[in-house]
Order: sequence, then structure tokens, then C-alpha cells
Amino acid sequence: MPDHSVIVGAVRETSGADGAFAPGHLGELTQIVPFEMVDAALAQTRTMQKRVRDLPSRVVVYLLLAGALFTEYGYRGIWAQMTAGLQGPDIATPSSGAMAQARRRLGPGPLRALFDLLRGPVPTGRGSDETWWQGRLVCAVDGTMMCLPETPANLTSYPKGTGPGATGYPMVRALALVACGTRSLIEVTFGPTSIGETTYTRRLIPALGERMILLADRNFAATDLIGQIAATGADLLIRVKTGRKLPVCRRLSDGSWISQIGSVPVRVIRSAITITTSDGHRTETYQLVTTVTDPDITATELVRLYHQRWEIETAFCELKHTILAGRVLRARTPGGIEQEIYALLITYQALRIAIADATLTRNDVDADRCSFTLALTAAREQLIKAEGVIADTVIDLIGTIGARVLQALMPARRPRISPRVVKRAISNYAPNTGKNRLRGPTYQTTISINILPDPSP
Repeated sequence: MPDHSVIVGAVRETSGADGAFAPGHLGELTQIVPFEMVDAALAQTRTMQKRVRDLPSRVVVYLLLAGALFTEYGYRGIWAQMTAGLQGPDIATPSSGAMAQARRRLGPGPLRALFDLLRGPVPTGRGSDETWWQGRLVCAVDGTMMCLPETPANLTSYPKGTGPGATGYPMVRALALVACGTRSLIEVTFGPTSIGETTYTRRLIPALGERMILLADRNFAATDLIGQIAATGADLLIRVKTGRKLPVCRRLSDGSWISQIGSVPVRVIRSAITITTSDGHRTETYQLVTTVTDPDITATELVRLYHQRWEIETAFCELKHTILAGRVLRARTPGGIEQEIYALLITYQALRIAIADATLTRNDVDADRCSFTLALTAAREQLIKAEGVIADTVIDLIGTIGARVLQALMPARRPRISPRVVKRAISNYAPNTGKNRLRGPTYQTTISINILPDPSP
């Protein structure tokens, strides 16, 4: 797992760029994704240019990353943003064709290598229960899908989606392992939707280890998958179907019981969760399994911890709706899709690191009070101005992005609910999942948890 402290150390040693390399920057985010880091990824994948052109390999990498900040532009428009704050007559103005050739020449390899350097949990100034719980890093795994341009090349690798959530576009399925407290990316894998979530999850398992606890929903409760997760030394807390019968090996005083799934001893917690709002109340039964069998940790505490799984849904929202604004990806070939997705993940992770760095100076602030939208807006402005590219001699972890976020902290999160609805309906009946409204009010809630005994006689 990458050590963010090493990355921070590398950031403070950046040096300037000129000539053909001048447009290659990401504004203040260049301090998080510095020239040396990009060059290391290019050297690792042997994609450094053999001669200096108008579009050196490093500049093309930054062009792709800037594309994730300006998803509404084509690449010529993105280039205009990157060069707007630069001065001098030697700034190149490459054509769209030249940029396309440069992206194809680069390939996806350097972006994957760069993501490997940047991914991983990031430290915060406050060790809240959302980041660490009982000495374990709180993580979640889940999947999402993104739409791609409908081109013959894309359709050869990414067929159109089927089933719930499908659209008329080819689709890519992505599985992510996220640190819940900071919503930073620990590992991500992706590919065609013809491969299921549990198959992709097996690619993420090497990123797990001791002093971690993994939260997951019912789709990840397969017996062999639970065994593979437990074998890494990580604990797990997974929801299972309420009808799944798990034998009672030993009962605990709080109503939970010890059982076994495959060769893994687990604790089973069956609970009734009642949500009360001004609009009424609703009760749903949850059945969770966990490898945390210590009876001193109550079943109610574990049920409350499971709620942190929703942080990964917020991370997906930030990626797909705040950054992409619901847009279809640009690339028209499978190699370009891979390249673009890694650029998106790198830029997202850089923004998350910028937010976390800012909270290192404020022990009273949780990272989830920092607006991701404000951070994105500030990063865009810094890129256009070409400011903050080089770190000052005095290290400033906050920077302009962090200062903007800390000046407008969101209030502490309150318990609220909102109907889950289909935002991109492809059926006249889809809006019915939200009671005939695509957008509805949220409600402040009161949540009560009642631990239920084993239902078997």
C-alpha cells in the first residue's frame, strides 16, 4: 500500500519546467502529482519520448489529467486552459490530430503506473471513527458503472449494459476499495460489465491487510470471497440476506451469535433498524456477519459502524456527478477508455489528498465536512492561472485549495434520508421508484437499533 508521507516528501522538491514542457502542469495539484512522479511512471513503462516534440510524454500525461478537471471541454479546449496562464511566444498550439496521436503513442500504461504511486489511504488531522475504528482502517468495497461512446471499437470490449441501471451506451464496470474516512482510493479495477462484481473484487483483495476492516453489501457475501478476505488478515463486516440460515455455534450476551461460513468463524448480528422522520417511520431487518468476535465490542456498535459503507457511494457520486457531471466518457477506443479512467482516478485522488492535507492542520475538522465541489473549483482556477505549480521554500500543506475548503466548511453531518431513485431513466416506469419524483426532499431522521435473536427454533 503506498505511503502518502513519501509522496508528500517528493512533492516539495519540484522544479520548474520551460520550453516544450511548460504546458505540462496541473496548477496547484502539480505539488501532489509532481514532475518527478510523472517522469518515474514514464520511465517505469518505458514511454518517455526519444526526442522532444511539441507534446512531450510528460505534457501528454498532464493533458489527460487536466481533462478530468475540465470534462466539458475537448482536448483543444483543455490545452487552452493549461496555457492560459503561461507567457511567451514559444507555447505550442498543437492540432486535435496531434493530440490524439500523442495520446495513442503514450498508451494507458503510464497512467496506471502513476495511479499506483498515488493510490492508498491518506492521513487526516483527526482519527475519527469514520477513519479508524478499534485500531482498524475502515474501508468499503463496491461497484459502479460508467457510460462510454458508442463506437465499433468500444463495443468490441465493452458491450451495452443489461439489467437494472443499463442504458443505450456501452458501459464499463468499476470496483473500488475506498478508505471511508477520507474517501481516498486504495485500489480500483475495471472492465466490461459482462464480468460480475465479485469476480472483480478478487483483484482488489491483495490491497487488504491487517489493521483494516472491510464493509460490503449483500452482493459480496459469497463463502469463498469471505474466506479470501479473511486470509489477508483484514476483518470484515458484510451484510447478508436475512433468509440466509447461519448455524448457532455459541450465543453472546448481546443477542448476536458465533457461526461459521466455510472455514471462517464469524459473528452474526441480526437487527431491526427503525428510521423515524416527520413523514413517518420504517423498519428494516439487517443481518450482518463479521470476523470481529470480541464480546466486549457490542453488536449495536458494529451495526452503527456498517453505516459508514455509504461513504463509498458518496465517492462514486463525486467521481461520476461532481467531476463528470453525468457525462459519457470521451475516448472512442478501449485503450483510450483505460487511459481516461486512470486519469479520472488520479485527479480524484489528488483532490482527496489536497483536502486531507488541509485537515492535517485542523484536528477539530473531519474530512467529510470539506466540500469536494469547492476543491474541484479551486483546482480548476489554479490550473487556468498556472499558479501554485512550484512549492514555496516554506512548506504550506493547506495551499489555495485547502484554504478555500477550510473557509467554507460544511456543517457536521446530520442523520438524513432521501429516496433512492433512478436519475437517468430509460423507462417511463423508472421514476416510480421515487414515488413519481426524480428529485425529492431529504428528511432529518431518528435511528433506533434493536438486536434480534436467532430466528431458528
